Amino acid sequence: MGSSNRLRNKRPALLSGTRPPTVKAKHAALSSKATRNLIRSHHRLLKARAQAVQAGDETLAGMIDAQIRENGGLKSYQLASKLGQSLDRGGDSSKVLVDWIASRLLPLENTPCKLRVLEIGALSTKNACSTNKCLDVTRIDLNSQEPGILKQDFMERPLPTDASDKFHIISLSLVLNYVPDAAGRGEMLKRCISFMTKSPPSGSSLAITPSLFFVLPVACVTNSRYLTESRLQDIMFSMGFVLAKSKQSSKLIFQLWDHVGEYMPNSFKKETLNPGKIRNNFAIIVK
Repeated sequence: MGSSNRLRNKRPALLSGTRPPTVKAKHAALSSKATRNLIRSHHRLLKARAQAVQAGDETLAGMIDAQIRENGGLKSYQLASKLGQSLDRGGDSSKVLVDWIASRLLPLENTPCKLRVLEIGALSTKNACSTNKCLDVTRIDLNSQEPGILKQDFMERPLPTDASDKFHIISLSLVLNYVPDAAGRGEMLKRCISFMTKSPPSGSSLAITPSLFFVLPVACVTNSRYLTESRLQDIMFSMGFVLAKSKQSSKLIFQLWDHVGEYMPNSFKKETLNPGKIRNNFAIIVK
């Protein structure tokens, strides 16, 4: 019983603690199918590794690390993700974000004022949000791919001390699904609130509604045993968010959530909501 309680009360692991060692990847061309397969394989191995670590099975975790290295490690995964978001494949999810907030940016045109954006899991300094003159983008990732992206674990980023350290928009594009455990995903969503501000940009009196933009594989929401669109909305509503925009493609779901209310602590456990043999196990736990 004591061991069970310790596991249950254990603080969700930092993202940096869940990532295996990285190795240099070969920058070979990958087909769209190969790109998807590499990403799926990496996610499956990460999940298995997290389970082995939680169970204290260092031998199994080491074997999985070896398999991840054999597949090219984190850099190969990031290369595949970057290819998946390349313009010639119709990628760059930040174009959706920029389109959705276009009306909010109009008052900032021809002024020096900018909305501050925190892009978590950034892969490029040349995507749509980074090149928009009305946005001041801070980019972070666990393994920076180029200058202009700070190497940082969001779960270790120092909490803001004043409004200038906070952001008007936070982007989590294909980030939540990388977090290997359901409780860690809930902690990440809660932590985002601490980094949001309603204070207008310096020199502006513009009314601001802070927003969270995220992108997930559509199957995480439409084909999971433990997460449905309704449950996702309940989780977000409890944190003070309302859904401003949403759309789905054949592979991804894009959503923009405005933070307009107060965080009302509510717990959401992992429970079967959508039974079936072909469902996946993606979940978000909020404690």
